[in-house]
Amino acid sequence: MEINSKQLEQVNIQVKRLTDSDNFYGKKLKEAGIGEIKTVEDFKSLPFSQKQDLRDAYPLGLMAVPEEEIVRIHSSSGTTGTPVIIPYTKKDVDDWGEMFKRCYEVAGITNKDRIHITPGYGLWTAGIGFQNGCEKLGAMAIPMGPGNTEKQLSMMIDMESTVLCATSSYALLLAEEIAKRGIADKIKLKKGVIGSERWGEKMRARIKKELGIEIYDIYGLTEIYGPGIGISCKYEEGMHIWDDYVYVEIIDPKTGENLPDGEWGEVVLTTLVKEGAPLIRYRTHDISRIIPGECKCGSKYPRIDVIAGRSDDMMKIKGVNVFPKQIEEVLATFPELSSEYQIRISHLDGKDTMRIYVETNGTVDFAAMADKVAEKVKSRIGFTPIVKVVELGLLPRSEKKSKRVIDERFS
Repeated sequence: MEINSKQLEQVNIQVKRLTDSDNFYGKKLKEAGIGEIKTVEDFKSLPFSQKQDLRDAYPLGLMAVPEEEIVRIHSSSGTTGTPVIIPYTKKDVDDWGEMFKRCYEVAGITNKDRIHITPGYGLWTAGIGFQNGCEKLGAMAIPMGPGNTEKQLSMMIDMESTVLCATSSYALLLAEEIAKRGIADKIKLKKGVIGSERWGEKMRARIKKELGIEIYDIYGLTEIYGPGIGISCKYEEGMHIWDDYVYVEIIDPKTGENLPDGEWGEVVLTTLVKEGAPLIRYRTHDISRIIPGECKCGSKYPRIDVIAGRSDDMMKIKGVNVFPKQIEEVLATFPELSSEYQIRISHLDGKDTMRIYVETNGTVDFAAMADKVAEKVKSRIGFTPIVKVVELGLLPRSEKKSKRVIDERFS
């Protein structure tokens, strides 16, 4: 999906804004001697920007407009290293709200819906993004934020919430709590707008079935507005990206070269109209692909596939490169297992050890199941893990994002 002439014009406006502001990327452009961007090849010659660039610009080195035009800041949700501070102008906030409103509309959500918002508020972009779009749509926002599951459920019942906005981890936790309490008949939910973490088909199916709702994957990251730059439609064949605001490329994470539509690689995003902190060719580390052709829904907006993982979430164990998705795919072949798992990596007696904890119901032999899983994982990754089967519900649930990989070698 090549960048078009309108998008090139918008990139040139961004390039001028960045060089005039002399922020970190403006300096990069000057050092590279880059002027007007006239062709697709000119665009591909633009340097990438990365998370470390944004950290190095802390606290307000990303600003590309005078400070008096900044109305808000947000920060990425990462817990390690220097935080990334993203400044927003009033137009940025409005644009983000329009994109989010578009997401709700694609999901068939209207101003008659009551939208139960559980993602966090504050510096994180989540809760306030869902609310901004909700208000633009004219729907009723129920701004719960995370936590206090008892209160969440009582408000969900009393307010007759029809839409749940949540991480997949918290949506699953709520589904399990509703089943445990036997209150499914009191819940009026019809749709779920779910995002912020990668989740497998097994987890998706469980949430759909247990809550009895349609589910829509929402995409976004703090550095590029926040959630709401794209969403799946009812056909569930990828997420439509609003390419009048954001241009998407897929690159080979090792070489940085652009990949053809249909091939898996790293998502790279360029903000086309953002004012406060424009980003050019930002490497997200998310792994996906551009889905070729037009969607059955008729939308002309390009699609990326569900996020398959991150180029930086690889684990090196016993000299073997392992991705969490590989383990998840193996576990998904066992219908007796739940969608929840945890991987713990440790270094004992001079060697690396991988332990995989999985959940099942009480109808199977735990030891036999552990052996089957270990054997199948070995056939996929080349070495045998220690597998521990536990009862359903024993692994930790999260109100935010679940931590599925714990590397104790570096703790």
